[in-house]
Amino acid sequence: MTRAPAIADRAGEGAPISEVLALPHPDWLYHHLQVTGGHADVAAFRAAAAGAGVIPWAHDLGLAAEDWFHRLAVPPAPQRRSLSLEGARILAGQLRDAAAARQRLVAERAATSRACPLDLHRLLPVPDRLLKLGPEQPETLAWLWAQWGTTQALRGVVELPLPRHGQPRRHDPGLWWIGFWSPDWTPWRAIQQLRARWPALRLEVRPLYDDP
Repeated sequence: MTRAPAIADRAGEGAPISEVLALPHPDWLYHHLQVTGGHADVAAFRAAAAGAGVIPWAHDLGLAAEDWFHRLAVPPAPQRRSLSLEGARILAGQLRDAAAARQRLVAERAATSRACPLDLHRLLPVPDRLLKLGPEQPETLAWLWAQWGTTQALRGVVELPLPRHGQPRRHDPGLWWIGFWSPDWTPWRAIQQLRARWPALRLEVRPLYDDP
């Protein structure tokens, strides 16, 4: 699962949706990324890569609210409806409002937080038009696959080596070492683009199939 499939695409375009490899239940793979180079170059890359670690989706929740209403009003067999139609409509509206509040919170965090050391959305941002479409739309998945090589944000991103309890972190200004989890695939396309954009740096990534 670490090989980058040979999909011909130009910069800024997505892959054909039939070639997007996005599993409904991802298998999260642990990776190490080492970035080496001149002190100033490594520092600049670290500053550019830091972000919130989330994708600030801003899609319209009106259709989602209608879907929630229909699921509540007509549950799949053998379940029986436990709410009145009015109750289902009210609950669907409450779910929409809660989801909208979360979207706003994520957008605010994405604009200001630098808690995640390696944020692909900061380095290779998802276009606004796709943020409005949402993460499950074919066009969005095609773009993520073509530009990142995976279809979700990285998780569990930490700087390595982790210091032992009570000891300071060792710092080498010419080396940056990161651990992260990626869904299903190594984000080879993102790494390839970053290598081209930062030619003075050496970026080496490898999956670890045993427990990290």
